[in-house]
Amino acid sequence: MITGPKLTVCNAVAALIVLDNGQYLLQHRDNVPDIWYPGHWGCFGGAVDEGEDPLSALCRELYEEIEFKPQEVAYFTRVDFDLTELGLCHFYRMFYIIPMTVADQARLVLHEGQAVDAFSGGTIINKLKVTPYDAFALFLHIAQGRLGIPPPNV
Repeated sequence: MITGPKLTVCNAVAALIVLDNGQYLLQHRDNVPDIWYPGHWGCFGGAVDEGEDPLSALCRELYEEIEFKPQEVAYFTRVDFDLTELGLCHFYRMFYIIPMTVADQARLVLHEGQAVDAFSGGTIINKLKVTPYDAFALFLHIAQGRLGIPPPNV
C-alpha cells in the first residue's frame, strides 16, 4: 500500500495540445506526494471548480499553468470513474483537443510542474511514464486510424 497525504478526487479537464509539427505538448508533473502521479508526464489541465463549466475550467487552468489562451478548443472524450466501492464518488475527466503553433509554444511560461516539452506519439506511447488516464486519452487520439476513426483536422 502506498502511503502519504490524502489525494483529492474531483471532476477535471485536460488538454491534448497538438503542435503544428504533429507533436503533443506535455507537462512533467511535480515530484511531490500530494498530487496524483507525481513525476509523471501528463496533459495540462486540472480541477473543475464548484459551479464552473468544464470549458471555462480548461481555459483557466491553461492560463494558470502556462499562460496560454486557446483560440480553438474541440471536445474529444470523457472518462468516468466510479469509486463508490472505495468510499469515494463518481467523477470525470474531460479531454479537449487544442491546436498550438510551435511559435506559441516558445512563448509559454510554465507555472506548474517541473517542465514542459513536446513529444511524438510514438515516444509518448513507448517511452514516457505518463499518467494512466492521460495515456489512455493520448493513445485514443494517436491511434485513431487503428480504431477505424478518421483522423481529426487539427
